[in-house]
Amino acid sequence: MRFSQDWKDYELIDTSDGEKLERWGKTILIRPDPQVLWSVEKGSVWNKANAHYLRSKEGGGHWEEKDLKKKEWIISYKDLSFYIRPTGFKHTGLFPEQAVNWDFMRERIREAKRPVKILNLFAYTGGATIACLKEGACVVHVDASKGMVEWAKDNARISNLQSAPCRYIVDDCLKFIEREIRRGNKYDGIIMDPPSYGRGPKGEIWRLEDSIYSLLQRSVLLLSDDPIFFLLNSYTTGLSPSVMAYLLSEATGRRGRVEADEIGLLVTSSNLILPQGSTAVWQK
Repeated sequence: MRFSQDWKDYELIDTSDGEKLERWGKTILIRPDPQVLWSVEKGSVWNKANAHYLRSKEGGGHWEEKDLKKKEWIISYKDLSFYIRPTGFKHTGLFPEQAVNWDFMRERIREAKRPVKILNLFAYTGGATIACLKEGACVVHVDASKGMVEWAKDNARISNLQSAPCRYIVDDCLKFIEREIRRGNKYDGIIMDPPSYGRGPKGEIWRLEDSIYSLLQRSVLLLSDDPIFFLLNSYTTGLSPSVMAYLLSEATGRRGRVEADEIGLLVTSSNLILPQGSTAVWQK
């Protein structure tokens, strides 16, 4: 399992009873996590949480604030900065386990020693976008949520990247891919982090398992003649790293090298690693 040991502003302190205790800068939050299937004794540090996300029996949930002084604050990873904003659907706007992927992308861009163009699909609040921009790449950032794209712009600004070469696009990713194919545009690197489930503009249901292969096949057509990577990330429970590697191998015509593994976070109280998703990477 791959995980970063370089976080200073984030810490996964403890896990128990379907929840994780996290430190985001100086703020401590308790959030649910379906991977936490064990029940161990909770120490007094759990009582120091500034806010606790509680699920509702009707679906969704809410934050029970104990001492949450700010609705947003900034944390950093190396030379990247991000706004943390606890949302009504338990997320904070950042997936800290993705730091290992940010490091990988930056290293590949550095090694290329040439101008690199990156496409970030389902780009959320722009963690990967900012990492690539920081290394000098030109990025096209695509997400269907206007709010998430604006959040990504905020993150770029506080990372001093507001003038970096990035196009922020609010659009359906599949429709954008098809337009780019028709236009003949190409990218040296593609990042894809599709949701497990969603609804289209006409209410149609979108499931990752039903659509992922065709999505990969179409996206591969956007790779340049000398690409540096294609990174596929997933939080879908049934999509194992081995399956993701197989999908990516087939979609790229079995050319190049594919590696896949879980990514996770170090739990400081136990020194164990909590799985938080999977990543498959293709390289030429």
